[in-house]
Amino acid sequence: MSIAWDAFTPATSLAGGVLIGLSATAMVVLLGRITGISGMVGSLLQAQTWRSTSQWGWRAAFVAGLMAAPWVWQWFAPLPEVTMPSNPVLIIAAGLLVGFGTRLGSGCTSGHGVCGLSRLSLRSLAATLVFMATGTATVFVARHVIGG
Repeated sequence: MSIAWDAFTPATSLAGGVLIGLSATAMVVLLGRITGISGMVGSLLQAQTWRSTSQWGWRAAFVAGLMAAPWVWQWFAPLPEVTMPSNPVLIIAAGLLVGFGTRLGSGCTSGHGVCGLSRLSLRSLAATLVFMATGTATVFVARHVIGG
């Protein structure tokens, strides 16, 4: 195993972490809500959310901000090259499985890993440990068993 030192970016990683923390804090302080992206997107796709404009508005604004972030970032620095490391069908299937898992686990890495852990939630700790163990096992199998 080798480390790609040219991809080591502690300053931008720290800035990203600070921005994630600030956005999660702002959501709790201003709206009394947890910043769980899968829950926001899932709610936006449900019909009852469309009937409640107050609920739809903040969710849509947050998701739109996430989608607009790369365009804002490129004003300050070039975007990294996007590459497809695997079969596109496999990537789509993996994304659908992650989406299913976030619904099954009642939250995603942002809801449990960032917000839940900061609130000292034992449920979020268990969920985050499962996320990390599953990710580690998946990388091991993909690189050392299948990719071999």
